[in-house]
Amino acid sequence: MAKQIGRQTYKLENPVYIIGNYALAGKKEGQGPMHEYFDRVALDDKMGEESFEKAERRMMEEAVFNGIKSAELNEQNIDIMIGGDLLNQIVTSNYTARAYDIPFLGVYSACSTMTESLTIASAFLDGGFGTNIACVTGSHFSASERQYRNPNELGAQRQTYSQWTVTGMGCTILSKNKKENSPKITHFCIGKVTDFGVKDAANMGAAMAPAAMNTLSSFFEETNTRPEDYDLIMTGDLGKLGSDILKDLMKSKNYILGQNYMDCGHIIFSSEQKTFQGGSGAGCSATVFNSYVIDKLKKKIFNKVLYLATGALMSTTTNQQGDSIPTISHLVVLES
Repeated sequence: MAKQIGRQTYKLENPVYIIGNYALAGKKEGQGPMHEYFDRVALDDKMGEESFEKAERRMMEEAVFNGIKSAELNEQNIDIMIGGDLLNQIVTSNYTARAYDIPFLGVYSACSTMTESLTIASAFLDGGFGTNIACVTGSHFSASERQYRNPNELGAQRQTYSQWTVTGMGCTILSKNKKENSPKITHFCIGKVTDFGVKDAANMGAAMAPAAMNTLSSFFEETNTRPEDYDLIMTGDLGKLGSDILKDLMKSKNYILGQNYMDCGHIIFSSEQKTFQGGSGAGCSATVFNSYVIDKLKKKIFNKVLYLATGALMSTTTNQQGDSIPTISHLVVLES
């Protein structure tokens, strides 16, 4: 069977099942519209640790532990752990992997790391390379802000078109073996690096929307499907402004994103929380996907979902040198 059905799109010969999931959110995220779906809300953003970076690590360790537990497995049953985060040298993921006796692949795709992890894990399992794989990613507002922007103590004014990096972790356990009500991954679409010349590191929605457009339109063309063929099209981290830009870009491609389109960054916070354009960060779509989306798939409220997270592939160095921001978006298809 030919698994590649286009330049970027692949169809799995053997469906890959989601048999476990866990979403851990920070205090601010727990006060937003998604609070009822999260498995746990951490009321202390430091998690009892001495720094925000160590708190992020503690959160990821907890997400992996409870993700595996939700699948009714133990770490010896997990063949591979695939994970990444936003901190330099993906230290959160590397240090988390140190705590587990599991072979580890560290990946980086900025805020699209969750879908990249799911893509790689699906290809491994479909090819017979393992039975159970854990995918994990997340972010922490305070750790990310002082790496990419300004320390909180500085009290820098935020732009109205900016987004709020989500404090949260998501872990998904994928398996060749089906369990009752297990959603499955049937396709994935690998994104291309896209750059429309945006240089403002605060304007993530505008920078990443073209990458989502590139991947989504390519997927529709290669599968001969349209937006109305899916119960939900969920982007990861565009926020309100980025979502509006994506709708305009897709309309120029003759694809209308209607009521079945949502963005994790747009829905994770309420307008009263004053996050301007909403959420972003690797933990944004990781938490919403591993709570809200999977819950609706298990209950068959959604039967067919396109999930595409988006990532900005810049660094603090490239930003300070005035480079534009290259971005990417990977897509997975899920069915109940």
